[in-house]
Amino acid sequence: MPIYTYQCENCGVQFEKQQKFDDLPLNRCPECGKKTLKKIYQPVGIVFKGSGFYATDHHSPSGQAYKADKEKEEEKKEPGNTKESKDRSSKPKKEKEAEKVSD
Repeated sequence: MPIYTYQCENCGVQFEKQQKFDDLPLNRCPECGKKTLKKIYQPVGIVFKGSGFYATDHHSPSGQAYKADKEKEEEKKEPGNTKESKDRSSKPKKEKEAEKVSD
């Protein structure tokens, strides 16, 4: 069962209460008795443990850093690989044929 934190907007008292998910939230302050009690939402720290998780996993959205690293490795492996030659290889087939005809 989760533990919820409540705070009274009238007197400022703050406390925790263990409740079931389907329990209604508290609204009456136990100190002053007024209906000014609000639930406080606090960030929850999540720690993933195990061999499949790394501390840097959350830093790159959708593995973008991984893709960039792979491209850099491929450029280092292929001698004479320039941006111009890469641009030519990425052109559609029709453009390549047109270049051959014009040469």
